[in-house]
Amino acid sequence: MTKDELVAKLRDIEWEDFEVKEAKSELPKTIWETVSAFSNTSGGWIVLGVKQSGKTFEIQGVGNIEKLEQDFLTTLRSEKFNQRLAVTSKSYNIDGKRLLAFYVPEVEMKPVYYNNPANTFIRMGSGDQRATEGEIRAMFRDQSFGKKTEETIPESGIEMLNLNTLRSYRYALSQTSNLLEYRDVDDVEFCEHVNITNKGLLTYAGLLMFGKAPYVLRYVPTFCVDYIEIPAPTIQEAEVRYTYRIPEQENIWEAVQIILRRFRTLVDAPIHIKDDGFATTDESQYNVLREALANMVMHCDHFDSMRSCIRVYTDHIEFMNGGSFPLPVKDILGKIYSKLRNPTLAKLFRYVGIAENAGYGMNKLASWERLTGTTPTIESDRTYATVSFPLKSAIQRIGDSDNVGVNVGVNVGVNVGVNLTSIQSQIYELIKKSPCITHSQIAQLLHISIKTAERTTQILRKHGLIKRNGSDKKGAWIMVRQNEDDL
Repeated sequence: MTKDELVAKLRDIEWEDFEVKEAKSELPKTIWETVSAFSNTSGGWIVLGVKQSGKTFEIQGVGNIEKLEQDFLTTLRSEKFNQRLAVTSKSYNIDGKRLLAFYVPEVEMKPVYYNNPANTFIRMGSGDQRATEGEIRAMFRDQSFGKKTEETIPESGIEMLNLNTLRSYRYALSQTSNLLEYRDVDDVEFCEHVNITNKGLLTYAGLLMFGKAPYVLRYVPTFCVDYIEIPAPTIQEAEVRYTYRIPEQENIWEAVQIILRRFRTLVDAPIHIKDDGFATTDESQYNVLREALANMVMHCDHFDSMRSCIRVYTDHIEFMNGGSFPLPVKDILGKIYSKLRNPTLAKLFRYVGIAENAGYGMNKLASWERLTGTTPTIESDRTYATVSFPLKSAIQRIGDSDNVGVNVGVNVGVNVGVNLTSIQSQIYELIKKSPCITHSQIAQLLHISIKTAERTTQILRKHGLIKRNGSDKKGAWIMVRQNEDDL
């Protein structure tokens, strides 16, 4: 960590890999908790000689820096910790005051504790928390798969990356306040800093995130980020298999950009007028789906044939990942830290604001209930872990905008004496509400093809429910037979 990086860190207390402590003449007692937490989570820097007051930092410096360093390293090599830790140290001089910093890497064999297993800590957000018995059991269990994406690929290099994709990412990064000191460096230096490459060799994480398709498929033949829109509440009710499926993309970043654009059509983004007359857009619902996408990708085992998938139905969206949660679902929200399968992917998402800090993602997903009044569900078996969010249909969203609630979803009830499928009922209600609507608008609102919209209106015509007066663009629909409840 350079001096500039240290100063940049001191401006932001939200990093889960950075901790400051006062230490004028002796090591603080809580330092061992942070050593345990960093070792058990994703590693991080401990900086001595800085006082934190709320959201501000005061550089105080340390006294006998050599003694503090020796005491710290001696303790780590003693029997106080259950295993030897390879910690590196570095000193800084800022405005004439000396600081001492230690980098504690994540270890492969967990848990790391001092004195006894009860003193096992994990990192959640920007703080240390004592691990629960279940979390400690999960650490032992998780040793079985390691972190393949952090390894380097022999005889690889930056030429295997799609540089246009990398530039797209760096542009997104430029819209944030992160990694300011690496804005103007060349691609080679940038990739080394964020672990896209390691000593010139590509990491699997870097290849997956930004690689050219031939190389991605050569080294990770199971790579896939799948996204499907299904025009029904269930696969069984769909008249067609799907109305949209993401084309195969070269890498993760390209796929994520397409999926995020699709997400914006699924949720509300209310506009609020402030007292000063300026308007702000509330993208809270979109941000939850964005977080769920990031969680799916960075927890996915990209080397497993069990592919992850996002399925968008007319009334809900599912994020499916191969495998299962390490603990029962009821013990996850607010209690379990984020044990990252792919730490570099997680940091790359975090740098550009797509993901929360480690440990907060699941709680953000739970905010869906507060935002929408509907409850997300989390399910896990030996095959898949699934997070599902209820969605309003396109018709419901139109109703909200007009302050009219149109209840269309799984239980659509069009009482016209004719048995209609879900998609037929939705189109019937949409035409009833907006007689001038076109087939193109129907298709866009319900995420179906124009051909499906045209075929469905033909069926409604045959049933004697509607007829068309005029052309598709300038004409209007006429309700021939009204809902019997309205008569």
